[in-house]
Amino acid sequence: QVQLVESGGALVQAGGSLRLSCAASGRTFSTYTMAWFRQAPGKEREFVAAISGTGRNTYYADFVKGRFTISRDNAKNTAFLQMNSLKPEDTAVYYCAAGLITGATIRERGGDYWGQGTQVTVSS
Repeated sequence: QVQLVESGGALVQAGGSLRLSCAASGRTFSTYTMAWFRQAPGKEREFVAAISGTGRNTYYADFVKGRFTISRDNAKNTAFLQMNSLKPEDTAVYYCAAGLITGATIRERGGDYWGQGTQVTVSS
């Protein structure tokens, strides 16, 4: 079992930056692929980014390439999502997910474990 707790969501102006964190329980964090998804009001959940257990491989949705960066610190059991050049359309609840699966798979079907989400609101 893995428990995930997100933090870092806030209200920010367009063009600003935020760093989301996802703290994970357990002693096998480095074996899990980690990912971020988001869900805006009235829309389906969508993939944002993923990172392999070693951190060597990363995956991004086209709409965040060049603006968002996913990373992880296995010593601290934490994954991060650095978000720059935020746009109002980035407003959503952001969820952290984990799975003993590949980045391509987590991108397609989501994780086996999910956090409770953190709200990101970008004002114009």
